[in-house]
Amino acid sequence: MIGVIDYGRGNLRSVEKALQNLGFPAAVFDRPEEMRKMAGLILPGVGAFGDAMASLKDGGWIQPIRQFVSERRPFLGICLGMQVLFEIGEEHGRHEGLGLLPGRVVKFPAGKKIPHMGWNNLNIRQDSPLFAEIPDESWFYFVHSYYAEPKEERDVLAGSGYVVTFPAVVGRGNVWGTQFHPEKSGVWGLQLLANYGRIVNDYAAFPGN
Repeated sequence: MIGVIDYGRGNLRSVEKALQNLGFPAAVFDRPEEMRKMAGLILPGVGAFGDAMASLKDGGWIQPIRQFVSERRPFLGICLGMQVLFEIGEEHGRHEGLGLLPGRVVKFPAGKKIPHMGWNNLNIRQDSPLFAEIPDESWFYFVHSYYAEPKEERDVLAGSGYVVTFPAVVGRGNVWGTQFHPEKSGVWGLQLLANYGRIVNDYAAFPGN
């Protein structure tokens, strides 16, 4: 089962339905104790970094998420859910993130209309099971005013460009994040969600997990 975390900040049902339509068992859940039933987790998100972290803290999600990740179970953050994977967010002040990836989240510099909203292509930089059957330069749907600055280049799996070149997909070990919305990104977004579903299935099938 893939769990979609309901902490009051995200397009929950669209992610759940996309996975179900692809043939992967998925469910939205709103209690951290239910996490133990999940082989994989997705953290969606829409809104501001500080508000998202406050909701995660108030709901008792932070330590269970960190524990889930420490157990090497697959974890995917989407949009704001990707941004809060990092240590610090600079949206409306300085806020502590989940700290699952080293780096910070900063605002786009002036130069184009903000937020960056619409379709943009992906430059794949590293091999990843998330990209199985997805061609380089495929297009995905973005909506964001801030972007991640990882401390380590190895955590950037794919980039895109808007004013600056920014990370569009990040990952380390069993943790991944997409700045775009795969559930809104047509055929290639669905392919990425299917690839994540297969990662979760492979984890669940491994003896001892």
